[in-house]
Amino acid sequence: MNRIAGRSKIALLLAGVLLLGLVVFLGEYVVQADEWVIFSGSPHVYRGSNLNCGIVTDRNGEILLDSTGGRTYSVDPTLRQSTIHLLGDRDGYISAPALAGYSSEMVGFDLLNGIYSTSGTGGTAVLTISAEAQIAAQEALDGRKGVVAVYNYKTGEILCAVSSPNYDPDDVPDLENDDSGRYDGVYVNRFTQSTYTPGSIFKLATTAAALEEIPDIQTRTFLCEGSYWVEGDEVICTGTHGEVNLRQALMHSCNCAFAQIALTLGADTLMRYVEKFQITSPVVFDGVTTAEGNFDLTDAANVNVAWAGIGQYTDQINPCRYMTFMGQIAGGGVAAQPYLVESVSSGMLSSYSAKTTITDRVMSTAAAAALQDMMHYTVVNNYGESNFPDLYVCAKSGTAEQGGGETADATFAGFTLDEDYPLAFIAIVENGGSGTRTCTPIVSQVLSACMESMDNG
Repeated sequence: MNRIAGRSKIALLLAGVLLLGLVVFLGEYVVQADEWVIFSGSPHVYRGSNLNCGIVTDRNGEILLDSTGGRTYSVDPTLRQSTIHLLGDRDGYISAPALAGYSSEMVGFDLLNGIYSTSGTGGTAVLTISAEAQIAAQEALDGRKGVVAVYNYKTGEILCAVSSPNYDPDDVPDLENDDSGRYDGVYVNRFTQSTYTPGSIFKLATTAAALEEIPDIQTRTFLCEGSYWVEGDEVICTGTHGEVNLRQALMHSCNCAFAQIALTLGADTLMRYVEKFQITSPVVFDGVTTAEGNFDLTDAANVNVAWAGIGQYTDQINPCRYMTFMGQIAGGGVAAQPYLVESVSSGMLSSYSAKTTITDRVMSTAAAAALQDMMHYTVVNNYGESNFPDLYVCAKSGTAEQGGGETADATFAGFTLDEDYPLAFIAIVENGGSGTRTCTPIVSQVLSACMESMDNG
């Protein structure tokens, strides 16, 4: 009897261990099943680091990627190039983290039904981008390095996000042996992963801080004699503008005036407002976290404070974040957070649908309205309204000095004030020189394409 009793206890103990193991397994299944299905090594879900199932379309239904039987890209080679940083390449050297964030929805999985995609080949993801706008930006960049991006600051939809250099995934160049420099940085998505010296487009941030902090800033005048001396150091201007008010200083992009404004604000105040405007903070959307910018005037000499307010010194901006800042000016101090993935569906089941999220308020409506007025005045009197037919555009150009004998980067940022086309934008062309000369035609072409796409949609 004792032997039987002992064996019974052992059997009960083993049964208890088995039951405990089953409970633990079920718990892990509930919590981690979707991760098991879409783990990064799964050949059914990924090829390299990129999603390898389902179909991806643009906002109007044009197929960008069909992965139901391998990765088949668009039939248009220009569109293939322009979207490679959004869709990824076949080998995973260029990753597409926004799509990877919706792996379980694309596979079509839930706890009760398992993989429920009726086709068995994955779902359909609809991106917010416009094929027309992507092509327009790719053609306008014409092989130059940089980034062009546009988004709807009322809804958050990113209509265009082209990073260059890029390449056709159906005609991959010999990158390993290329010594031309043409493809330097090709694996980096400049829209989300890079930072740039902004140049004079940063004067918008300095202007916004001055509007909030200096009560009489709009009635003050500043003398520009071609240069401004700060404790023995010279701040050089692009011209000799004479006596200018704030509006004229922004329109002329007067370094002398903005050096004086930056010094009036002071280092601590400038840093506080840059933080308030969130200019150096990363943007998070669709599982993507953009690069952080930089604006640090700790222990900076006064001449460096002056240059920082002009958009030089150690200033660094991420294009996606600064585009969002443009949206916040256009939106009276707030804007929609940008996003790329509109919806994901598997069979008859809609697995995901994007929702508009509004940013924190970064400035008063009065300051935003004053900036809108000054930026439109700059377009009318500097860049020319004829470059933007049928749109009320507010913008600022920049020429971001690089040092070391390099040609400056061309920068351009702004927005439209239009109920039907509420668009914020940024364009940066590396070593492009003048932002006005280089970027204005790029933005003009891309905005026209965005309008056409929105009308078609």
